[in-house]
Amino acid sequence: MESSSPAQRRLETVRSHLESSPTDEQPSLFLNATASPFSIEDSYSVVLPEKLDTGKWNVYRSAKSPTKLVSRFPDHPEIGTLHDNFVHAFESYPDNKYLGTRVRPDGTVGDYTWMTYAETATARQAIGSGLVYHGINQGARVGIYFINRPEWIVVDHACAAYSFISVPLYDTLGPDAVKFAVNHATVEAIFCVPQTLNTLLSFLAEIPSIRLVVVVGGADEHLPSLPAGSGVKIASYQKLLSQGRSSLHPFSPPKPEDIATICYTSGTTGTPKGVVLSHGNLIANVAGSSLAINYLPSDIYISYLPLAHIYERANQILAVYGGVAVGFYQGDNLKLMDDLAVLRPTIFCSVPRLYNRIYDGITNAVKSSGVMKKRLFQVAYNSKKQAIINGKNSSPLWDKLVFNKIKEKLGGRVRFMASGASPLSPDVMDFLRVCFGCAVREGYGMTETSCVISSMDEGDNLSGHVGSPNPACEVKLVDVPEMNYTSEDQPYPRGEICVRGPIIFKGYYEDEEQTREIIDGDDWLHTGDIGLWLPGGRLKIIDRKKNIFKLAQGEYIAPEKIENVYAKCKFVSQCFIHGDSFNSSLVAIVAVDPDVMKDWAASEGIKYEHLGQPCIDPRVRKAVLAEMDDVGRESQLRGFEFAKAVTLVPEPFTLENGLLTPTFKIKRPQAKAYFAEAISKMYAEIAASDPMPSKL
Repeated sequence: MESSSPAQRRLETVRSHLESSPTDEQPSLFLNATASPFSIEDSYSVVLPEKLDTGKWNVYRSAKSPTKLVSRFPDHPEIGTLHDNFVHAFESYPDNKYLGTRVRPDGTVGDYTWMTYAETATARQAIGSGLVYHGINQGARVGIYFINRPEWIVVDHACAAYSFISVPLYDTLGPDAVKFAVNHATVEAIFCVPQTLNTLLSFLAEIPSIRLVVVVGGADEHLPSLPAGSGVKIASYQKLLSQGRSSLHPFSPPKPEDIATICYTSGTTGTPKGVVLSHGNLIANVAGSSLAINYLPSDIYISYLPLAHIYERANQILAVYGGVAVGFYQGDNLKLMDDLAVLRPTIFCSVPRLYNRIYDGITNAVKSSGVMKKRLFQVAYNSKKQAIINGKNSSPLWDKLVFNKIKEKLGGRVRFMASGASPLSPDVMDFLRVCFGCAVREGYGMTETSCVISSMDEGDNLSGHVGSPNPACEVKLVDVPEMNYTSEDQPYPRGEICVRGPIIFKGYYEDEEQTREIIDGDDWLHTGDIGLWLPGGRLKIIDRKKNIFKLAQGEYIAPEKIENVYAKCKFVSQCFIHGDSFNSSLVAIVAVDPDVMKDWAASEGIKYEHLGQPCIDPRVRKAVLAEMDDVGRESQLRGFEFAKAVTLVPEPFTLENGLLTPTFKIKRPQAKAYFAEAISKMYAEIAASDPMPSKL
């Protein structure tokens, strides 16, 4: 009997699986995530023996460092500042590729070209010396007002080497908020690009602390001249490099307790808050994270998440410690997939919004691929997922037939994925693990904690939680009786997440009142998030203490503020704004004003017998949303604060139908449940009309 070829054997195996698999269609392509290798004996964090004043709230610490908090890298305790961290990398990996870009000086795009760690060290000394040349002294605040590119990192390293304080600024703050941050931090030098230079010049006279503007990517001959009496010098990045090289100054290294950066958060109401982070804060956070995540000199990381946000900033610090190569995207999110294909990274850190797009793109492609290909994917997916759940290796057959093609979407070499900024759906996390065959971990943190508060542990394959505490901090859950969350809750203790340790920020810049509101007298930072402890000491986020929530892209929303704006719309009698961390846009439920609707409908020739009829008319919904958009623009709502879809209802929100409190405030959890079907339909409509193309 002739032996079959490898290809024939693979085909026979597939045929066997297909014939033995169930033929009934299921609501989902995939198995439900019900099983897990986790057992009640596994311990990801430990309860400290200390007795708190209240005697009731357990304090948890990572099982990776149960006896003491981490504040330095265990293998390199001499690293206490960002400057020390870069010196370590430069001395250990001088010839390693470090900063890569595809964008050429003339603006065209090609292959990645690289600066080594040694070349970056030379550039950061020149930039730092150039700032000193212009009279920028130790302790001065230096603004960085452009998106990710190698110069951003060079400037940040220069700030660390010469004890300047970096102040990242990002476009979503808006011009008024940028102006506020620059004045509030008394920024003396600011690095920008030609696009942000125009914004900066529009209010240059209103930011008197600025003494030097450095334009990255601009030629000196094309730079505008500034009024002689302004006292502000303007120079290109290349000119500053040249000036610094001609007048090199010795470093002015910071101490761990010195301020490294002031990060202005977008906030929800009022002006942005400046989060003051020391070198010691940042090193402690990343050092703690390094016990669970091992970045290697052979790794390649793609940088496209905003460097003004703490998530990307912490990733960059860890990349430096590991001697990693960092390739930057072109600056256009729609071309990110092309950048991934060229760079072929091994580490991919992202946010749920992009992971959701990857998930939707692949699942939609599977659904439209034909019966046999869809069936093959189902069998391969379920088989590999079951192997992961059981802690076993799946058959390499499935990768060869199905998943290797999917892996190529991210370049084919990703070995580690991380998700942060907002919650990742358990279904999407399981999907990523199966399709990309790599470690996928979710974390939780905030700017005020220098980034990571908790993250998933290696080997933990249960999804739907954010892991155990960072070894650099301690976590407790404090009762919130007004929301019925207590340490006595069954089956799991619940409460507000509070954090303590060397990762906690130094306070809000020039704002003691708001600092005292978030940090109590025992140095516990109150996050405002509600969590519960799963078995083994894993943290799950379940609610928000205040009526503030985060969208999928990480922007915070204060719904009452937006509802008050839309209340000015003539059609709106009452308005309920909804959003969540799984979606990137807001939707609105509007109880219409019957008199306004009657008059408007008559003017448009729209006849109806009862108010419910125009509420479901697409023409009416379109007109109401257009009016709401006009009101939103007049009130200067930011782009992500606009409702992208609206549902009109004839019935007002009342005490009787359970949607209002006795003080006539909207009961948000009840309204969310009451309008759940309408909310789901609106998000389906938004997804169907989303103009952003998927390249998957």
